[in-house]
Amino acid sequence: MSGNLIIRGRCFEWGQRTYLMGVLNVTPDSFSDGGDFNSKSAALAQAQAMVAAGADMIDVGGQSTRPGAEQITLDEELQRVIPIVQTLRSEITVPISVDTTRADVAKAAIEAGADIVNDISAGTFDVEMLPTVASLNVPIVLMHIRGTPQTMQQMTEYEDLLGEITTFLTRQITAATKAGIDLEKIIIDPGIGFAKNYEQNLQLLRNLRSLTSLNCPMLVGVSRKSFIGRILNQPNPKARAWGTAAACCAAIANGADILRIHDVKEMREVSLVADTLFRSRD
Repeated sequence: MSGNLIIRGRCFEWGQRTYLMGVLNVTPDSFSDGGDFNSKSAALAQAQAMVAAGADMIDVGGQSTRPGAEQITLDEELQRVIPIVQTLRSEITVPISVDTTRADVAKAAIEAGADIVNDISAGTFDVEMLPTVASLNVPIVLMHIRGTPQTMQQMTEYEDLLGEITTFLTRQITAATKAGIDLEKIIIDPGIGFAKNYEQNLQLLRNLRSLTSLNCPMLVGVSRKSFIGRILNQPNPKARAWGTAAACCAAIANGADILRIHDVKEMREVSLVADTLFRSRD
């Protein structure tokens, strides 16, 4: 993917290097760091550490989307997310992304200082999401999913995995542009681990490059996920950094533009080496 996007005065030049989105879950129940960063002070310290380690943006999420996660109320999500976004915005200069499927949360977060909406449902859970993002004039990440986090692991039957993901994302890109979102502001995410089984996650990672035909920058989230745990026989998500490194390297080799990650310092080194190998081909 070539072209660029200006976010909070920073120029993201797609294709020149890999950008890193640091994950900040302000939830009690996320799969790898639930409960770690619930307070404003802990969240801020973690965000500052990620920026210092090389994160290009910080992704704040108040609703866990791990398999089987329970949906929280709108009020609860707002109470978790908005004070954290306000705190981060006063202290860090990198773009802030809000990980939500609710238009009301997206709007409140952008008004509180966030810059990007990261919607795991690609605008399908809340009919107001795409028009709201259009009115806010901010970038959006559209991710492929089937069902909801509660049901997605029962929805892994595909006749043509890559074809069906491409069709879904094409449809949502069209819906987003019809709603008034600029095409340059759309980022796609194939949704590794969302309504995909072990073999499908591997197939998707091997064939990511087929999604570059959609001509949108691609965000990939493999960090600490269960398919890595299965390969490593490692039940503890926090002990999957080396496996994550290998998966991130594969994602970069296959066309990823942004990596959504927990271990920023380590993946910054991975991306520097992988970018030199795969992008510096004069």
